[in-house]
Amino acid sequence: MKLPLRLFAALALALAGHASAQELLKINGSTTVNLAAAEAAEQLRAEKGMKIQIDSQGGSSGGVSSCGDGLAQIGMLSKPLTDEDRAKYPKVNFVVTQVGADAVAMIVSKDVWDGGVRSLSRKQMQDIYEGRAKNWKDVGGHDQRIVFFNKEPGRGTWETFASWAYGNPKKAPEANFPEVGANEEARNKVATTRGAMSQLSASWADGKTVFALALRDDDGKIWESTPENIVSGKYGMARPLNLITNGEPTGAAKEFIAYMLGERGAVIMKKNGYMTPKELGLPGAK
Repeated sequence: MKLPLRLFAALALALAGHASAQELLKINGSTTVNLAAAEAAEQLRAEKGMKIQIDSQGGSSGGVSSCGDGLAQIGMLSKPLTDEDRAKYPKVNFVVTQVGADAVAMIVSKDVWDGGVRSLSRKQMQDIYEGRAKNWKDVGGHDQRIVFFNKEPGRGTWETFASWAYGNPKKAPEANFPEVGANEEARNKVATTRGAMSQLSASWADGKTVFALALRDDDGKIWESTPENIVSGKYGMARPLNLITNGEPTGAAKEFIAYMLGERGAVIMKKNGYMTPKELGLPGAK
């Protein structure tokens, strides 16, 4: 017995949706992107029964390697995918989908903020990073030792910082500072240490325990990490939030990415302090 064409199409669509729900979708990478992706995953599990395993091992570099090695269908990156990333996996056809934008900030502890340090120039940041400035009075603050917690190289946050400070992460000198990994660790270290600073996603700066410094450009103009300054490029440490796949996404991966680009995904991005796909005029945004 032949099924009517309309009924056949509906059955095929239902079966495709069922297969998508049953497929285990593995996602790994950036802790910054994970903040929004984990919430989207929770909603898709509850509403569509999708099986999603999400992790943030290794940050953005972990997102590249897990996708490149076939350990995850989606890698999360809080940085651009570079030629070097692609060169490590010449047989992988990385497809990048930008789902938002964020700003990296130099954050400081409350005592530093109260001491009058509200912005830094590129030269001042280089002096701190290279050990020439070791006291906050060297950059306009109180007489207090600078305690710098460096983000692990390879993480999107560090690469964005190094690109601003040195023009290219490869030009950044080796630094001998205590390292921090995920955003939560960086925020907690700075919040509980006097004289502290680190690089952190600006959305994690709560203005109570840690504070985001503005950036002072070469002309002396001060730029804060506002949406307008991120879109215009005037804030020097803005970055894309990306999802990467091996080839064009299919199945559960395609459904997840479409959700992130949609209206409900935009609500999640906005809630977490990120620029939405629609605000950025990204392809596929709703």
